[in-house]
Order: sequence, then C-alpha cells, then structure tokens
Amino acid sequence: MASLKNLLFVFTVLFMFTAKAQTGWTNLFDGKTLDGWKRLAGTADFKVSDGAIIGTSVPNSGNTFLVTEKEYGDFILELDVKIDDTSGNSGVQVRSHYDAAGHEGKGLVYGNQFEIDPSSRRWSGGIYDEGRRDWLYPASLNEKAQDAFKVGEYNHLKIEYIGHEMKTWINGRAIAYMVDSMDKKGFIGLQVHAVSKPELAGGKVYFKNIRIKTSGLQPAIFPPGIYVVNNMPNMLNSYEKNSGWKLLFDGKTSNGWKGAYKKTFPEKGWQVKDGLITVLSSAGREAANGGDIVTTKQYSSFDLSFQFRITPGANSGVKYFVTLTENNSGSAIGLEYQVLDDSLHPDAKLGRDGDRTMASLYDLIPSHKQKRFIHPVGEWNTGRIIVYPNNHVEHYLNGVKVLEYERGSAEFRDLVAISKYKVWNKFGEAPQGFILLQDHGNEVSFRSIKIRELK
Repeated sequence: MASLKNLLFVFTVLFMFTAKAQTGWTNLFDGKTLDGWKRLAGTADFKVSDGAIIGTSVPNSGNTFLVTEKEYGDFILELDVKIDDTSGNSGVQVRSHYDAAGHEGKGLVYGNQFEIDPSSRRWSGGIYDEGRRDWLYPASLNEKAQDAFKVGEYNHLKIEYIGHEMKTWINGRAIAYMVDSMDKKGFIGLQVHAVSKPELAGGKVYFKNIRIKTSGLQPAIFPPGIYVVNNMPNMLNSYEKNSGWKLLFDGKTSNGWKGAYKKTFPEKGWQVKDGLITVLSSAGREAANGGDIVTTKQYSSFDLSFQFRITPGANSGVKYFVTLTENNSGSAIGLEYQVLDDSLHPDAKLGRDGDRTMASLYDLIPSHKQKRFIHPVGEWNTGRIIVYPNNHVEHYLNGVKVLEYERGSAEFRDLVAISKYKVWNKFGEAPQGFILLQDHGNEVSFRSIKIRELK
C-alpha cells in the first residue's frame, strides 16, 4: 500500500510539472495575498477579497500603482478586470519603471499602459504612455472594437509584448497594435487612477486571474485591417506589408519623388539625411528654393500616414489629389493637410475659424484638437489622411481624428466657393492625384511616410 501511495505521489508531481511545462503560465496573484507586489506613487488602497485584488481610490492622491517586484521583458499577460461605473478609469502597466524623485518627490511611475476607460470615450485597450509620452494608440483608431469593454462585469484582458511589438485584446477582440523600441523590460502594474474631486473617492477596480507566460511565446494572429502605430522610423513590419502598406520614403534616398513641375528630384532645397527627408529654410519664401516635391505615382483612395517635425514658426503641408495641371506659380495646388507652428506662424490666425491651423484642411475646414495632442515644436507628430472609395475623407493628428468631410459634396463645394481655391474649377475633385510635400520656405522634416491603397 505504501508503495502504491508513493507511486501515486510521484505521478501527481510529474503530472503537475508536465502540465505547467505544457502551458508555461505562472500566476502573478495567488488569490489570497499581495505577495510579490508592492504599492508605488500614490496612497490608494489595495486589498484582497473573494479572490480578487480590489483597488479603491482615495482623495488627495495621485495615480497609485500596485506593481510586481519582478521585471518582465517578452511575455503574454492575461487577467480579468471589472469597473462598476463609467466614471472610473484604470490601466495595466507593462515594461514600466519608477522614479522616486518624480512628481516633486511623490514618485512617478512611467511606461506603456493598457488603458481601461469605461467612459463614453471608450478607449479601453488603447495604449497610453503613463508619465512620459501621453497617448500612443488611442482605441478610436480601431472604432469597430470600441464596444469590447463591458462596464459592471469582468472583462478578460490580454497583452502580448514580444520584441518591439505590443498587441492588446479585450474579451477576445483585437484592439491595438504598436511597434515601439522605448523599453526592453520593466514591471507590471495595476492602476488606481487619481480622482479630480474628493467626493469621487471610493471608486473601485477589481483584478483577478492574473497570469503570465514568458517562454515558448508564439505571436497570436491579429485580424487584418487594423492600423499599426509603428514608432520605428521608416520601417514596416510583416503585418503592415501583408496589409498592403508601402513606404513612400525609404529613409535613404529620394526614390519615388520628384520636383513638382520637374522631371527629377530638386538639386537644392531638400536634404535626405539620417533617415529624414527635409525641406530646408529659405527665410519663408514659398517654393523659392527647391520647390514642392511630389510622388512619382498618383493615388485615388488611400490611407496615408506620415511623421513630421517642425522648427519654430514653420509652415508646410502635405497635399493630396495634386494634378499639376494648373501650371501656377508658388506651391502646387491640391487639398492640404496643414503642417504649421500654430503658436508662432501668423497663418494660424488667418482664414476662417482656425481652418489654417495644424492638421486642418487648409482654408476649408478647421481641425478640432486638444492641445495635449499637439506635440511641441522639435518633437515628432504623426499625421494621417484617409480617403475612402466613396470620397469620405478623414484627417488624424497623433492618432486622434480631427476632421472629416465628403469630397465633392454640396457642402464641400460651398466651402471651396468662399476659399482661395474658388478660382480653380472643381478644385479637389480629381479622380486621382499626386501626394505632395510642400516647400513653404521653412525647415520641416518628414519620415515614416507610408501608404495603403484602398479598394
């Protein structure tokens, strides 16, 4: 009998070991204690009850984080999260860090965060860089999945972070996809968000079934058609390539570009260096140096993404549906995504209702944007223009939609009629056209210019 018991014991141990080896998962929360975790930054309360970690907001505290004592690099993380009402907010930190001297000595947690946002904005599953770069992937970039998070019930979250690629899921639905090289490893953290008013204190967020896998990782298949925020300059990953994205600028040469009204790339006024294509300053004289440059190919329906960096007081633009049939002096004619230093360039105060400010459809439709989504002069901003086959057009700035319109509609033509473009017959309605980078006489750099044709 003793031998049988010993044999059963051995088989049990072997089964447990084998099962763990097959799955490779490790529980980060034992369901009973906070062993392996520590609180940082704020003073919100964390306790364990009924197999869940419950975080409760308190007045007069900044954001508070319960973080792992260990750091993790590549992993797949899964957990269940619940928030009871739409006034709450939380997040899950990954590859994150702590600066004890930050926030005037109160401590600063910083790093990428899986956003949990049950408000009407519905950005859950998006990626926010806590304490550092602000929003990286607003979940509105994947509008079809914005209803994935359910308020008042447990939601299953999944985060895959392998190499430079971070992907997120909620309840099995793919949300965000980002390529980024900022952090190689860091702790995992559970956030209790600060409250703006003392009477809002007491809000709770629940976390349970927290587990991680760090070996034998296999990237999960992401459904097609989801926009990738790629922070690696002039690079497309395999998912983007398979989705039809192509680089318009290879980061090394001027291939694929020529001067507007010219057969070749300008001999002066533009510089390709250090992964950037830069229009050089000519003291603000429009198209007086190298002139505008355009793609060698024309496009009709497309998704165009680009990064730009302005210098103080700079003016430039990205134009589309440029036909080069007007033979005008100065900058070539086309629909323009405005690139501008709104604070210093006088053009920002001209036009109507701000329709000459950054990301606007120049002289036609103003962009509606919060200041937090405008990155400062000298830093990189990401612009995006989507022209759908039905002529619906959208402008984005740093992941946020700032305007939309119907090209060729009665409303569009009414706007053209009271703009500087009224002298051009059927302005902006060509079936196809070139993409243009404008020389407005100020130094502006571009990179990561990529396009996907839509059908």
